[in-house]
Amino acid sequence: MNAMSTAPDGNDQVQYCTITHPFHPLCGQKIQIVSLKQGWGEDRVFYRQKDGRLTSIPACWTSINEPHPFNVISKGRSVFRFQELLELTRLIEDFMSGGKQ
Repeated sequence: MNAMSTAPDGNDQVQYCTITHPFHPLCGQKIQIVSLKQGWGEDRVFYRQKDGRLTSIPACWTSINEPHPFNVISKGRSVFRFQELLELTRLIEDFMSGGKQ
């Protein structure tokens, strides 16, 4: 088991990030980062709540990481329009049935 260090890391710069997950109650708010650590199988941002309690959220729910390329390209929209998806479905079904439609 790794022991956690309580020694300062030598970086006195205070760092912040913004909560970006649209369903998080603090979405859009800037939080002060206490630490970044691996926890529950993912990178997590640890911060203090207003009452001083230490809590964490997945790093991917914040501005700390680069956004996923799909989100950048689609800008929140689908790459395909609904009619194009219907046509693609028809083509796949036609291909799977050996073109017998």
